[in-house]
Amino acid sequence: MCGIAGLAGGDALRHEKTVAAMGDAQRYRGPDGTTHVAAPDGWAVLAMNTLLIVDPQAVPGPYLDRDTGLLLAFNGEIYNWRQQASAWGVEIGERESDAHFLLRAWAKIGPSCLDGLDGMFAISVYDPRTAKLFLARDRLGEKPLYWRLDGGRLAFASEVTTLTGYGPAPLVLRPEVIAIETPVGVDTPFQGIQLLAPATLLSFDVTTGSIDQMTWWHLEDRAPFTGTYDEALAKFSTILAEQIPLRSPACDFALLLSGGLDSAVLAYLMRPPVCVTVRYLGQDRLDESSTAAVIARDIGAELVVVEPDHVDFAHALPHMARALDYPMGNASTFSEHMAYRKISALGLRVVIGGLGPDEFLMGYVRQALVLFGPDAVLNAGLEAYRPLAAKLLRTAGEPLEAAEAVTRLILRGPDPDERVRELVADAMARAGGDLARGLTLADLATAWRPLVMTSDKLASAYALERRSPYLACDLVEFSYRLPGEYKITDPAQGKRILRDAAKTLGLPREVWAARDKLGFASPVPAWLNGDLAEWADTQIKTALTDAPTGFRPLLEGGLARGGRFDRTRMQALMAAAWFSDRTVRAAA
Repeated sequence: MCGIAGLAGGDALRHEKTVAAMGDAQRYRGPDGTTHVAAPDGWAVLAMNTLLIVDPQAVPGPYLDRDTGLLLAFNGEIYNWRQQASAWGVEIGERESDAHFLLRAWAKIGPSCLDGLDGMFAISVYDPRTAKLFLARDRLGEKPLYWRLDGGRLAFASEVTTLTGYGPAPLVLRPEVIAIETPVGVDTPFQGIQLLAPATLLSFDVTTGSIDQMTWWHLEDRAPFTGTYDEALAKFSTILAEQIPLRSPACDFALLLSGGLDSAVLAYLMRPPVCVTVRYLGQDRLDESSTAAVIARDIGAELVVVEPDHVDFAHALPHMARALDYPMGNASTFSEHMAYRKISALGLRVVIGGLGPDEFLMGYVRQALVLFGPDAVLNAGLEAYRPLAAKLLRTAGEPLEAAEAVTRLILRGPDPDERVRELVADAMARAGGDLARGLTLADLATAWRPLVMTSDKLASAYALERRSPYLACDLVEFSYRLPGEYKITDPAQGKRILRDAAKTLGLPREVWAARDKLGFASPVPAWLNGDLAEWADTQIKTALTDAPTGFRPLLEGGLARGGRFDRTRMQALMAAAWFSDRTVRAAA
């Protein structure tokens, strides 16, 4: 989990100290060294925070190709780099890594090499032959990359607050933050700073100051799978068995093991030496540690159980807010934070998590509500989700368009500009009439961003590399192509094809037969209405005294008590902690 930063422009070399400071601001992302290098023509300076995983003895970046002058700063992992090096005729030295491969591949075939990469990455390449800076992100946005244009110069960094140190960036409350707890698209809460979209290639011409952007991968272009279910299961199982182990590092690593289907399959396929689970005393419904213990024992792994309480949350809040860069909604934020802290304390550098199957194989209850209707879901035994189902029950007897139903289930607040509604409608249209594919695209356009961002940012704060094996390109594309009935036939059991694959792997019945998804949820909303109620009110009221006017509704909404599924108060508290950070105040 590295970090990158840099600047390109006709006078870039004059700002070398600025780039050095930008790299230093996010040095926690790379404990093996933070360095910066100027391009031979002086028109670009790149910085890199290096975390060495592939080869602990490798030379830290940025990386310079002596023959062409190409300069590369790279964050992430390319899992198929050895195969592609052979296929493309790229020579790799004995102590060289995927970064060296990427540099030479780019020098040889240019940006078209992106199509052949399977991995997670944020890339910056300066090519003095054309005086162009290139920025690129992986297909699903696992690695963050922000950029801003100012005075004919383009600056970029892995952390948005790194770019606030480059120049003023007034705070802006995007309506979507209240609607779904996160900015959407390429927006950030800082005016003039954008997130580079997933699967996007940006080129900046230093000589003209012009910018071009293109999307280099489109999931919706994949043709539907037309084979039988047995054929699909055989192919899916083969891809699982081939692709998941490729994500195992050569070093010791930890697996986030919730006890659910997704992480259990990873446990059996990757055989981690350490499994980490999180449980909360007195919260039996959230406790899957007994199932996790069975799995860990079965694969011969050490099981580490983390048991945080409300006091831990109060102490951890400032660190979480600082690590996230800006508030974003994710029910497992606190659990993930505490797990990463423990994994780091164990001296490990890589952590594996199970993101992906819920989005691509219909694992969320909200997806079942759209596909089957609220009555079918509640009658299937998921009574705990009645508050969510009520968003659709209010119009009983009145048929709802799928896009409207999805929007209602996603929204957690008002959508005054109908931005969220438009994103969902666009996703449904791009799915070509397939409802399950539309649900996947809608998730990727709305709820996906905070999931991958929190995983990266919280792990990076502890100098950990977070890997999500289910996001292997072949697995993602094949899952998307499948007919809806191959993904779900029972309102209480999504991920049908993954469950059947798990049976053949010999996973315990309590894993593949589970009917209710828990994951790494936490009792934080209950704490904020109970043991931490007065403390939470004080934090929010203090922030209200000098918060920008546009952000006051977000904070004021957190002063009201909510139910156990209501994260409004948590979102307001995160915002309050964020406002107290000196970097944010300086930017505002």
